[in-house]
Amino acid sequence: MKVLIGFASMSGNTEEIMLILKEILEEKNCHVEVMEMDTIAVSSLTTYNLLLLGSYTWGDGDLPYEIEDFYEELETIMLAGVPAACFGSGDTDYPEFCRAIELIADRLKERGADVFSDLLKIELSPDTDEAVEECKQFAHSVYNWAKLKEETDVY
Repeated sequence: MKVLIGFASMSGNTEEIMLILKEILEEKNCHVEVMEMDTIAVSSLTTYNLLLLGSYTWGDGDLPYEIEDFYEELETIMLAGVPAACFGSGDTDYPEFCRAIELIADRLKERGADVFSDLLKIELSPDTDEAVEECKQFAHSVYNWAKLKEETDVY
């Protein structure tokens, strides 16, 4: 399975989540490409069997500036049935915890992607055993979901 993990990370928290997801997917023999979202060519998204997009949330629920162009460019492509999942880090001290990944998930749905029902939202950094396990379980669940879709040619 060819997987793209695109992410934006300022403090390293979202990058830490990405590394856990990548490790699990590679254990499942996926070919994983990792790119920062501001370097992804939106036109390439349909060449992957699975997209995982992750971000931190800026301020009171805003997209980080470094993914604004990517977010806008998503308007130019149809992702009919492409499996996608979203993850990110946030801080519950702010009123819109992990809102950026909700915005990304909504945009992916608008463009026709099949978005995994659960969004992985981690408080700050995955620095507890529970948070690491949550990331690992998310990766396993997303993989199993995408594999089932691939086997049944749903997309």
